[in-house]
Amino acid sequence: MTARGRFDELIHPATRLSIVALLAVADWADFAFMRDELGLSDSALSKQLATLEDAGYVTIERPLSEHRRRVRARLTSLGRDRYAGHVAALREITAGAPMP
Repeated sequence: MTARGRFDELIHPATRLSIVALLAVADWADFAFMRDELGLSDSALSKQLATLEDAGYVTIERPLSEHRRRVRARLTSLGRDRYAGHVAALREITAGAPMP
């Protein structure tokens, strides 16, 4: 594997990979949008975002909007780098695999 292609065990589970992939194409994403787009419960999304935040892959903000606290998230530069490395590693792994 190249230095760029690095498999990431934290990102690899399907739910976290889906969250990171969604955030990779957005500047910020609202909690409700992510929940609905990914078909997750509030608690499942909260748990996965907390795991990604603890690892430094995601930043979470809770700005006050229209007198309501909203939650939004974005990938950090570390998160973007690790996601790119994970995708590169998956491509390297599957590059020589024959299609069924």
